Amino acid sequence: MPPMPRISDIIRLYGLSAKKQLSQNFILDLNVTDKIARKADVFDAHVCEVGAGPGSITRSILQAGVRHLAAVEIDKRFLPVLEQIADCAEGHMSIHNEDIRRCDIPRVLPNAKSVPWDADDSPGVRLVGNLPFSVSIPLLLQWLEAIHDKKGPFVFGRVPMTLVFQKEVAENLVATGPTTLQSRLSVMTQNFCHVKRAMVLPSSVFVPEPKIDAWLVNIVPRKHPQVDAPFRLLEQVVKAVFQHRRKVIRTPLKLLFAERENLVDDLLYFSRVDGRKRAHQLSMDDYDRLCNAFTDLCNKHGLDKFPLKVRRPASVVDQSMLDSSQT
Repeated sequence: MPPMPRISDIIRLYGLSAKKQLSQNFILDLNVTDKIARKADVFDAHVCEVGAGPGSITRSILQAGVRHLAAVEIDKRFLPVLEQIADCAEGHMSIHNEDIRRCDIPRVLPNAKSVPWDADDSPGVRLVGNLPFSVSIPLLLQWLEAIHDKKGPFVFGRVPMTLVFQKEVAENLVATGPTTLQSRLSVMTQNFCHVKRAMVLPSSVFVPEPKIDAWLVNIVPRKHPQVDAPFRLLEQVVKAVFQHRRKVIRTPLKLLFAERENLVDDLLYFSRVDGRKRAHQLSMDDYDRLCNAFTDLCNKHGLDKFPLKVRRPASVVDQSMLDSSQT
């Protein structure tokens, strides 16, 4: 790319500032954003950037030799800045003024190629972003279900994600073994993905500076989930287990059986899981056996497999459904 003004100068030129209600925090240091692009391994890839903002990570991705960059940004104030960058990108960048949670990513990356899910190599597609903190967890949960269904960006295969999270959330994501950092998010993410910390981002690199540090996290879908159960059923069991995380699991698992709480003893017996364990002490193998035993008990007694209310993000956009609804 040709030389461009500093991001901080562009922000002043256009009178831009982060909106608190959108939980926006920008990274303006190009040394930091260049590292993010390297950690994301974007060279020669088709990249969807989540929340491009004033374009600092956008620039670094383009400088790293991306094949095509789809910059998704909901805030219209940043479109002139992104258009200025796109003008210098020689056709390697498109701009999409959309909410990433409703964005049909295959549509914005029309020339990307898919690879078989079981292939050893990842597809040449990447999801990268400094997520607004208020969006990070709902978006990740949406994408985890899309991984299970092989929809949305994951029609291309096991697309790697390199995303910025608040430190506390990131610590949950990478937590393994019997640690109190384990959470519902830990279990759901690690069931479907390999997760590792890629980089620590001190609060001082953000503008405005948040009260807590952040981590850059690499998330790569697994070939096969660790728990052999439908996404929503695992979600039910995990929600029950962590509903009262300080108690032994026998107590919260009763929530799965409404007025037939005595069935929790059958659940523990048939799953061979120790009811005296606490939530953070369960292994993925424990969850696998709990899900299988819960399914069998529901089938045997005619019970609802989804008794718990779960606040769930909308599913990823299915463009084929959109197309059919418009005909």
